[in-house]
Amino acid sequence: MPQTVLSQVIGAGRWQVRALVGLLVLAAVSLGLPAGGERGPTGRAGLAEETAADAGATPDCGLPPADPFPVLQRARHLAGLGVDRWHALGHRGRGVKVAVLDSGFRGYRDHLGKALPATVRTRSFRDDGNLEAKDSQHGILCGEVIHALAPEAELLFANWEPDRSDRFLDAVRWARREGARIVSCSLIMPSWSDGEGNGPVHKALADILGSGNGAGDMLCFACAGNTAQRHWTGTFRGGPDGYHQWEPGQTDNRLYPWDDERVSVELCARPGAGYQLSVHDTTGGEEVGRAAVTPRADRCCAVVRFLPERFRTYAVRVRLMRGEASPFHLVVLGGGLRHATAHGSIPFPGDGPEVIAVGAVDRDERRLSYSSCGPNSNRPKPDLVAVVPFPSLWRSRPFAGTSAAAPQAAGLAALLWSRYPHWNANEVRQALTSWARDLGTPGHDWETGHGLIRLP
Repeated sequence: MPQTVLSQVIGAGRWQVRALVGLLVLAAVSLGLPAGGERGPTGRAGLAEETAADAGATPDCGLPPADPFPVLQRARHLAGLGVDRWHALGHRGRGVKVAVLDSGFRGYRDHLGKALPATVRTRSFRDDGNLEAKDSQHGILCGEVIHALAPEAELLFANWEPDRSDRFLDAVRWARREGARIVSCSLIMPSWSDGEGNGPVHKALADILGSGNGAGDMLCFACAGNTAQRHWTGTFRGGPDGYHQWEPGQTDNRLYPWDDERVSVELCARPGAGYQLSVHDTTGGEEVGRAAVTPRADRCCAVVRFLPERFRTYAVRVRLMRGEASPFHLVVLGGGLRHATAHGSIPFPGDGPEVIAVGAVDRDERRLSYSSCGPNSNRPKPDLVAVVPFPSLWRSRPFAGTSAAAPQAAGLAALLWSRYPHWNANEVRQALTSWARDLGTPGHDWETGHGLIRLP
């Protein structure tokens, strides 16, 4: 595309973009080019974001582009956020550092100076010190979103050792020492909290981020999660055999693996209740995994991971072994659940009050069915929502899922801080909340939070 046309598209408003779309479609037809973009594969009924445990998940799915060129989709998306007007006034994220905490940075150097800034500061908190250990570009996509919204902001990339919450916290500490004001994390680690924003990891994270009033205090944005259709929460109800009844008389919760990759079943509970989690192969009758909730310094959970076999069916069972019955959360990564509840499905880190959880809505501003819902903590959840998918300029498929929502909010925060560098973290958070366009019922709601992110 000629540079003059590209500049017009990037700086265009809504009506200008529509006009340019029409002109470019006509031009494409006259040149014999396809008027529609490449059609990406459709996603599963519920998307799975990556997890720190690499528990057999896919970070995103593709949707057919609505316009003939990704750059036009990008321009329209930025205009919907109000970013184009702020760019035109010179507010582009200068002086702000944003840390992307993820596990998927394979090949990031190929995107420097293109989808990413020319330079990116990196640090690995894995045992092997390898930032590119996992064959995934999930973190690169998150960085692309932030760079598109705040092209002059500096980016920091960090990963950490799977299943090590202390290494995750080390990554956040490093980001703060490097001067980052914003953290964006689109990974979920359900077993690192009680599912309601409590626990030692949340406390440590809040201490690192700061109260929000001090100089250097940070904002942390996290995906709300794509687990609304594969999560269950409620109080334990024992049946005659001692197992929890998901519905009256139903002690098996059917589990449907998406493919032959590893499935992770994670149960989180408040301290005091000793639950036993087990997964059974109902085809052959054998137990494939069992774990008990044993309170530890950093969590109170049970996790069963297994490799499913084709043509087999599985079920989840929960038994109370000691203590009093209490509410618990159960989530499946890499599969679906027969009995599920959307409410309270936001996992760590988004369930914590110190974190801004961002859910996903479609272009009609309706919550996507997989986008996790609150309430989860003493702060209303989710906090905000963003429109997905986000158009990528380096691959044919746009970036979907709540993974694409969190970095959009982080990018807006970077623009805010570049325009108002004297503001503290709480002031930036309050501005994003007050400027959000309310969706659904008036006021905060458990599906779309305070509303759709946008700049005035």
